[in-house]
Amino acid sequence: MASNDATPTTPTEWWRVDTATLHARKQELEIIKRRADAEQNAILAEINSRGVQGCSGHSTLTALIFEDFHVTDKEASARADRVLALHPGPGIGGDPEPPLAPLTAAAAAEGAIGGSQIDAIIRTLARIPSTIPDEDIRAGEKILVDLARHAGPRQIARAGRRLLDELDPDGKEPRNENPKDTRPGMRFIQHRDGTLGLKATLDLETYARLKSDLDPMAKPHKAIDGVRDSRTQDERYGDAFTDYVRLKTTSRNLPGQAGEATHILVTMSYDDLIRDIGEAHLDLVGPISATDARILACDARVRPGVLGTAGEPLDIGRSKRTVSLAQKYALTLRDGGCAFPGCDMPVPRCTAHHIVFWQHHGETKIDNLVLLCTKHHRLIHHSKWKVHIAQDGLPEFTAPAYLDPTGTPRRNTMHLRI
Repeated sequence: MASNDATPTTPTEWWRVDTATLHARKQELEIIKRRADAEQNAILAEINSRGVQGCSGHSTLTALIFEDFHVTDKEASARADRVLALHPGPGIGGDPEPPLAPLTAAAAAEGAIGGSQIDAIIRTLARIPSTIPDEDIRAGEKILVDLARHAGPRQIARAGRRLLDELDPDGKEPRNENPKDTRPGMRFIQHRDGTLGLKATLDLETYARLKSDLDPMAKPHKAIDGVRDSRTQDERYGDAFTDYVRLKTTSRNLPGQAGEATHILVTMSYDDLIRDIGEAHLDLVGPISATDARILACDARVRPGVLGTAGEPLDIGRSKRTVSLAQKYALTLRDGGCAFPGCDMPVPRCTAHHIVFWQHHGETKIDNLVLLCTKHHRLIHHSKWKVHIAQDGLPEFTAPAYLDPTGTPRRNTMHLRI
């Protein structure tokens, strides 16, 4: 019989190996697995820093992990949290955000600690107040990492609670005892990276009314074929607020501007719009690209205008809806929501996209239209993803060559079609 010191070349030979060798090998394999996880996390962090949507077409890192690795939404969320906590992330103005747990990342790269241990550490670090000096936080993280090298998640969590008691003995500050006296306020913000947002302080009644309206709209989508909604709570409320504003601006039962439903105005040269060059001007926002103007024009009322040489309006034509209500109903029946593969956005959160762009003489008819959510609508306009209508009348998408060199068409299987 061959010596038991040699590692078997096939799994069927493990019965030949002595117990000590089996135990040693299982530990070696655990370290290899952990190092592989750390390497994969570093790759995911790089994809995230470049922009997940631009790199893969997914709206978030969680969605990418959920769709590409075929894991549960809970596991996808946990893995995304590890990536974001252990590696620098994109920050405002181009400067990377420092990682929450750099010492934990180093231990993970060694293969010394694994997923559930990492989760216990980052849960503790996330609860440390920002007022605590960084050197104290790192010292506390080192304690937890050293413990994790020979302890499990439960012991780490217990040590984490003791660490929080030492770093922040007073705990959270008490809430405002009289929030009714709060003066409502709202501020629109344009960040240095070009993203837009708002900051608001609400009185109790307004807060309750808004939350009551948004809560039903922010519920996770119903699971289809066992696939659950992969969006985070923040993303669900963001989508709900977007829909809330859209419903307000399209309702004719609410006050609007100049006797019409609320509208926004985009101004640019028609030639620039056709050639996709130059800039447009979005009312209340400022300059936007021709591509963004084209996205807004996909499913909107288009009102042609003629400007003089000095920019003065000479003639304003009648507005015309590019996609009729009957066509929107037909798209609803056919697509059932956003048609992009793996997207579960429902119809109210989608707009009609011209497959052959209208400035390229694409017609406004069903076999040249597809429903897309806001994120995937922008992706189609800004990337090399392609969409076409297959022979059976359903939309198919082709990924860029760097994602799928085979060019295999993909379909959305998330929606139930009638």
